[in-house]
Amino acid sequence: MIITKNELWSEKERFAKKVVEGAIFLHPTDTINGLGCNALHDEAVKQLRKIKATPDNPFSVIAPSKDWIKENCVIDEKAEAWLNKLPGPYTLVLKLKNKNAVSKHVNPKDDTIGIRIPNHWISEFVSHIGIPVITTSANVRGHEYNDDLDELHPKIKNGVEFMIYEVRPKGSPSDIVILTEEKPRIIKRSKQK
Repeated sequence: MIITKNELWSEKERFAKKVVEGAIFLHPTDTINGLGCNALHDEAVKQLRKIKATPDNPFSVIAPSKDWIKENCVIDEKAEAWLNKLPGPYTLVLKLKNKNAVSKHVNPKDDTIGIRIPNHWISEFVSHIGIPVITTSANVRGHEYNDDLDELHPKIKNGVEFMIYEVRPKGSPSDIVILTEEKPRIIKRSKQK
């Protein structure tokens, strides 16, 4: 099912309930389209891993608020400075202080988490739901991501319960800012072809 922003907002409680209950969905952001699900829902996160064919790569989440980030992640001075840049096109990699803040399947190898608050209305929807939501590129491992619905991999098209679609210019994935080392390290990712 493909829906618009207006359709999402007009039935926001219905779609929020779907996400809480484990629906996998495609959503826009301020950078590229993402695949999402409830980051606390073990089965949904495992199913998303199957769709993407990524057994253990870490997933990032859209946080419901900066307060949620402060409550659940280690925030030192350098992290605080980057937190002040949100919302924006950044994924902040932070150490989790609350291991139960997300499913253990979000990052099965480590106690770090990639955090986003996109400068986009999708952040308001996540805030409305009140839980962290996975955000990962809409591609299957080994295939390039694509913002064109017609060119989405069949595994993704068949694996999502709904797609929130809006026409967007071709963008770049968010910059990754590693904040778990002595100095912040920024990884810029290439623009979509």
